[in-house]
Amino acid sequence: MQNSYNMVKIRLLRKGKKHAPFYRIVVIDSKKPRDGGYIESLGWYNPRGKEVKLNLDSVKEWITKGAQPTAIVAKLMKRKEAESNEGTN
Repeated sequence: MQNSYNMVKIRLLRKGKKHAPFYRIVVIDSKKPRDGGYIESLGWYNPRGKEVKLNLDSVKEWITKGAQPTAIVAKLMKRKEAESNEGTN
């Protein structure tokens, strides 16, 4: 029997206005369209202000279940982890 999380991605879902994008970081089936229904929202990213809010605990939980982050989401995760490490030192 196959794992039900085999085809799950952690990726960006576009929101906002024309020329003013805003993204939600979501867990979604890889076969769904970019702005399709998602399983869980893990945070958001505002490229205009370079702001990121990300629930790293939930992201790590989904990765252990087999979800694959896209390249951009992986970059955002590294940035957020670096920020949280700076705050603890």
